[in-house]
Amino acid sequence: MKTYVINEMEESRVPFLRGILTRSLLDAGLSFEEAFELATVVRDELSNIGEISTEDLRTRVCGHLERLGNQSVLEHYQAPAMTPARILVESLSGTSSTFSRGRHRRYLQASGLPLDKAEATTGLIFDQLVAAGVEAITTSQLGYLTYLCLQQEFSKKTARKYLLWSDFERSGRPLLLLIGGAVGSGKSSIATEVAHQLEIVRTQSTDMLREVMRMMLPERLLPVLHASSFDAWKSLPVQEEDSRDKDQLIAAGYKTQVDLLAVPCEAVLQRAIQESVHIILEGVHAHPDLVARIPADTDAIIVHVTLAVLRSKELKSRLKGRGVQAPERRAKRYLNKFDSIWSLQSFLLSESDRLDTAIITNDEKEHAVHQVINTINYELARQFDSTPEQVFGEVTDIVAQRGDASDWRQTVAVLCD
Repeated sequence: MKTYVINEMEESRVPFLRGILTRSLLDAGLSFEEAFELATVVRDELSNIGEISTEDLRTRVCGHLERLGNQSVLEHYQAPAMTPARILVESLSGTSSTFSRGRHRRYLQASGLPLDKAEATTGLIFDQLVAAGVEAITTSQLGYLTYLCLQQEFSKKTARKYLLWSDFERSGRPLLLLIGGAVGSGKSSIATEVAHQLEIVRTQSTDMLREVMRMMLPERLLPVLHASSFDAWKSLPVQEEDSRDKDQLIAAGYKTQVDLLAVPCEAVLQRAIQESVHIILEGVHAHPDLVARIPADTDAIIVHVTLAVLRSKELKSRLKGRGVQAPERRAKRYLNKFDSIWSLQSFLLSESDRLDTAIITNDEKEHAVHQVINTINYELARQFDSTPEQVFGEVTDIVAQRGDASDWRQTVAVLCD
């Protein structure tokens, strides 16, 4: 028999899940073995019970914790009962959603705040809202409160970055982020993490676009398209090996592929502009020249970065790692062609330098992600120059009329009264 947990306050009816109870007990301070064992006992006790209220379930679990004799764990487990079940956040469109600490933290990271400071700030704000008994807050109120908190707990510069990101998010303008780099520079993993932190749902790999084109154009018709970027020169009609050195030939082959892929890449970016949605285009063929193909009259925020691994031993190590994580990538083939890959990276870095594209060294993933986001915020700083009054509206007037913003904690009562 499946047991359902009834929450009358939230008018919800959900099945009892041992994993959820285990997580709650872990959060309260039990070890995994103790938490799992206790949750199993409770599940067995409920095996013949069709429904149980959240209050009765909590009482039952507290009884077991009392018998364990761990007062600290018992107090921590009981503590959530004294906090509001949820804090509702009302958007500008009128829709409401539960305050999410994870989403608030990611928003702070999107504005350039490091992970540890973002987590600390979210914790401070959430705890203050709970202590004040706040059950609902608007996005403008939460935004202004966060702005004041950053200004007072960190610096005006940090708060300014958050203000610019908030202004950009409200503007409805799309972000086009292009991430280029040679094989093994970490384009896909960095793009995935940046997309997560910025809550970008659309990402496009140039490798996938090339694969689609390969299906449409057989190798016998266009052999250069079917070669690897660092080996494309071998398929050029005229290699002119006598007049050009190996590095020049590698660059020529790569540029030929870039020209072939420019049309589908441009189409992806144009579609994002038309739909006014954020997108990340990543891949070795995300060349800086693509930016010149975007219409000059677009309101999109366009950012291009090139990832680099500047130590040859490190790049070789990453290529070897590909063989362990994804054998189908044939790491041995990449290692055999390492000199060509290294040459192509040198060319990409020269092109990026020539076209004033940001070059980010990807020695450590978290730092590289932070640098990409900082590059985005640098571009925002060039295009936005708003005040808190313009971004958060009448919320700032309310604070000015009914109190002051010298202590962001006192502002909670003013905003949510």
